[in-house]
Amino acid sequence: MTHYHFVGIKGTGMSALAQILHDMKHEVQGSDVEKYFFTQQALDERGITILPFDKNNIKQGQTIIAGNAFSDDNEELVAARELGLPIYRYHHFLGDFVKKYTGVAVTGSHGKTSTTGLLAHVIGGAEPTSFLIGDGTGRGMADSKYFVFEACEYRRHFLSYEPAYGIMTNIDFDHPDYFKDIDDVISAFQQMAMQVTKGIIACGDDQYLQQIHANVPVVFYGLGDHNDFQATNIHRDENGTTFDVFVRNTFYHTFTITGYGTHNILNALAVIALCHYENVDVDVIADRLKTFGGVKRRYSEKPFGDQVLIDDYAHHPTEISATIEATKYKYKNRDVVAIFQPHTFTRTKTFLHEFGESLRKADYVYLCDIFGSARENAGSLSIKDLQEQIPNAVLLSEEEVGILEQHNDGILLFMGAGDIQKFQKSYEQTVEGHQGKSTQIG
Repeated sequence: MTHYHFVGIKGTGMSALAQILHDMKHEVQGSDVEKYFFTQQALDERGITILPFDKNNIKQGQTIIAGNAFSDDNEELVAARELGLPIYRYHHFLGDFVKKYTGVAVTGSHGKTSTTGLLAHVIGGAEPTSFLIGDGTGRGMADSKYFVFEACEYRRHFLSYEPAYGIMTNIDFDHPDYFKDIDDVISAFQQMAMQVTKGIIACGDDQYLQQIHANVPVVFYGLGDHNDFQATNIHRDENGTTFDVFVRNTFYHTFTITGYGTHNILNALAVIALCHYENVDVDVIADRLKTFGGVKRRYSEKPFGDQVLIDDYAHHPTEISATIEATKYKYKNRDVVAIFQPHTFTRTKTFLHEFGESLRKADYVYLCDIFGSARENAGSLSIKDLQEQIPNAVLLSEEEVGILEQHNDGILLFMGAGDIQKFQKSYEQTVEGHQGKSTQIG
């Protein structure tokens, strides 16, 4: 049994990996800042110790796994080097770990987390499966056949992996603080494709993925009839979305999923293609697709009086458009209210016009101040620059969230990768406070 210490254990990938190693009976602890993050709930439930950063946390006999948000001069990493302990960056450790299983890396500019969660749920119905999802969820099984994991392109970290399979959902320009342009992003995915050892499942509706070359077979999925796996006869109702799948123009099966957006269909197609390639029984695939409950911070719905509150991680224009589209499919004839918090000044500046275009698809728009990151805390623009792109957009502070009550039976989309959840929490508390006062008066 190895004793692992995680430096930055509350990170989404770090938290998930800590859970996996704990489940596999290793001794696990970690440290982080003392602010609460949603990722620590699963750690607490497993009884994994979380400590404040302190060089005295580092002891002989530990193996150190360091989160990528923390530099080499972190006091714990300095102490670990002084003691001569083995130190691994998160993505390097994961790269070695994956080789023990049939590894499936899920990557793409958008949809990684949802597709990873869906694949883990579906293929886990056929064979023992360990998984690492980018919402901070992980599960480890020592006898696993498959290891399904989210592989992030940021800073080309996914080049640390050599998985059996690669699922590629799409290629888009994002992370402008690192990638120079779309060609730079494409080159990273092309490098990743060359490291896959058994097969690639790629979205053939994506213009950039159509150009991907590899040393292994590339299977394409999508809505276009040029794809190996094609979804047709799409029907949406109160139960979700039903569609037929044709494999190289031959009918395969009819599937139903719980989501409503086009991106949900594509995610399901990726999973269906991978499972078909691995000879998973079609009835298992169909049954598991119907029972997928989603992942954290990806379209998490909560009925709230006559309204519905939705928490979503959407922080790129493409993701915002997809989330609004899915909402309009599911909640016809109800107002879609977007409450959006931009994430990083660099991304906001780069995609200012595109953010405006995507948010204008909502019926009402509220904008929260830009959320900086560990890499940047200020920029040359403000939230008012985005407001100018959207007619009638309203700036919203945490203290003013009560204004959202006016959207009587509206669907409130709280979107962003920062701390947009605090706005939803404040809104819930404000409304409940008003209701409490009304009861007292009555």
